[in-house]
Amino acid sequence: MVLEATMIVVDNSESSRNGDYLPTRFEAQADAVSLIYSAKTQANPESSVGLMTMGGKGPEVLVTLTTDYGKILTGLHDTKIKGEAHLATGIQVAGLALKHRQNKSQRQRIIVFVGSPIAEDEKTLVKLAKKMKKNNVAVDFVNFGEVESDNTQKLQAFREAINSSDNSHIVTIPPGPQLLSDRLIATPIMGETGSSEGGTGTGEGGAGGEGSGGFEFGFDPNLDPELAMALRMSMEDEKARVARAEKDKEEGEKKEAAGEGSSNLGNIKEEDENTPLLKDDKTDKKDDDKMDIA
Repeated sequence: MVLEATMIVVDNSESSRNGDYLPTRFEAQADAVSLIYSAKTQANPESSVGLMTMGGKGPEVLVTLTTDYGKILTGLHDTKIKGEAHLATGIQVAGLALKHRQNKSQRQRIIVFVGSPIAEDEKTLVKLAKKMKKNNVAVDFVNFGEVESDNTQKLQAFREAINSSDNSHIVTIPPGPQLLSDRLIATPIMGETGSSEGGTGTGEGGAGGEGSGGFEFGFDPNLDPELAMALRMSMEDEKARVARAEKDKEEGEKKEAAGEGSSNLGNIKEEDENTPLLKDDKTDKKDDDKMDIA
């Protein structure tokens, strides 16, 4: 599994008060953050996740990279909705937080929730994307709330500039009755287990996945890790049983082949250990063999 350090940037601007995503844009983000944290840490227990906001007077790091889920929850609970979003500055601050990660073998990733109009122009974003690419940082966007504006075009330009081996993604999720987190499950943003598709996703229904959504057992293992573990153990036991049966069959065939070579000796009666090597034939000799002494 991929070892990653992930900074999640949530949009806590005034636009996040809107209720077009259940229950509100901000609370929908909070649910999605919990889902992403679980996916990252379950994929690799050594992966770490940080949290920050980009609204108000400026971006603020709420939680540095950690494996403590309680800190993430506390950070979400303490977040205040205020001001406007600062996308470019937020990505830059997230990049600095990743640069100071303790485990340098972790890949760097930023996941940004964009739920308000983007103030920066396309040229500024493209320049920032190239800088992030130079620093080996992948950036994913969850584009929601303002999908009908020019946000999508700006984010697409950012992705085209930063993308390397399909390591950055955009998922656009229009308003609907489903929870934002539910519609993220089968998207590439959820990592290797999320979807076999890369690039962009629409977030509609399966959100880029068909049927099983690319999952090993036909469902998201993050939703029921105990069931996924039980299925995986059952599959491994079945493989071991089949291998054991094949081995027993091969040994049986070898024994059968060896038994045919010795079957011709089976009808020979074994002599008792008390049987003399030379039989006494005196009783069988004729009297003519006796010496005549008359």
